[in-house]
Formats: sequence, structure tokens, C-alpha cells
Amino acid sequence: MRNQAREMEWAAWMRLAIAGDSRAYQKLLTALTPHLRMMARKRCEQFGAPTSEAEDVVQEVLLAIHLKRGTWDPSRPLGPWISAIVHNKLVDSMRRRGRQASVPLEDVIATLESDERVNTSDRIDIERVLDRLKDPQRTIVQSISIEGSSVRETADRLKMTEVAVRVSLHRALKALAALYSD
Repeated sequence: MRNQAREMEWAAWMRLAIAGDSRAYQKLLTALTPHLRMMARKRCEQFGAPTSEAEDVVQEVLLAIHLKRGTWDPSRPLGPWISAIVHNKLVDSMRRRGRQASVPLEDVIATLESDERVNTSDRIDIERVLDRLKDPQRTIVQSISIEGSSVRETADRLKMTEVAVRVSLHRALKALAALYSD
């Protein structure tokens, strides 16, 4: 993120969201989504991935931000933390699809600076949120977004088409966003 004022506003919204302010969280996600799309498309182009993968990456990034928001250090800038998540989700997506990515050294350094450990309270939060989804949505979100399985692997395991899995994942992520905003 190059815009300092925007960065500060988003960081303020994130602090409020972590403190439980759902309106601030909704503002953050609404403002952040177009930026995430742009970043994901740009990274897809950089890594030679089809830009059609960008929307899947954006959905996974939004879920990761939700699930890992407690790992962000409020004393540090929000932009590098978000960039690391976008980068990691794109690389995960490419890995699942059998592509290899060459990663610039600067991106690796930014990724190493982020703390992505999931502590016990985060696991409880993840389980509580997932319990509010019905199957197969719960299983699909768990498989793809948490365990890192590919859409194809998930579809094979659940005996569904890949399209049905993608649609279900998208609907589940929308349902999670709606649940959280309530």
C-alpha cells in the first residue's frame, strides 16, 4: 500500500474490528476488497497464473483476514501483513493447481516477517464460525481454506463437481461474512 492516509484509516478500522466493532470491520472489508482484487490480478500476472484465479484468491484472503486478524500486530503497518496473505494464498492456489512460482526475494522477506501461527483461541474461533455453516459448505471451507486442499481434491472427496465446490465455497464465504456482520 502506497497511500499513507488510507493505510492509517484501514489500520484504525482493523483495530476497532479486533476490539469487536462490526461496523468498522464491514468498512474495512468493503474498502479492502477492490484493493485485494487489484493485488491478486497483478500477482497472477506476475506469476503467470490466469487472472481468473484472482477472485478465488480474494475470497481466500478475506477468509484468512477474518480468521487470522488476531495475529496482526497493531503497532506494525497493515499493508505488509495483507500483502503477505495475498502472496501466500496465491502461492497456495498455484501449488494446488500444480504450478511453480518464482518469488522475488523482497516478497519472501515480507512473508517471513508475518506471524501466521494459529493459537488456541484462534482455533476455537475458527471452529465456532465453521459450526454455523451447514454441510457441505463447512467441509468445503475447512478443506480448501484451512487445510489447503485443492478444489479438485475436495470435489473428488465429496463426490461433487469442481464447479459445485467453487459455488458452494463462494456461498459459504458470503454466509460467513453475513454472520460476522450480524
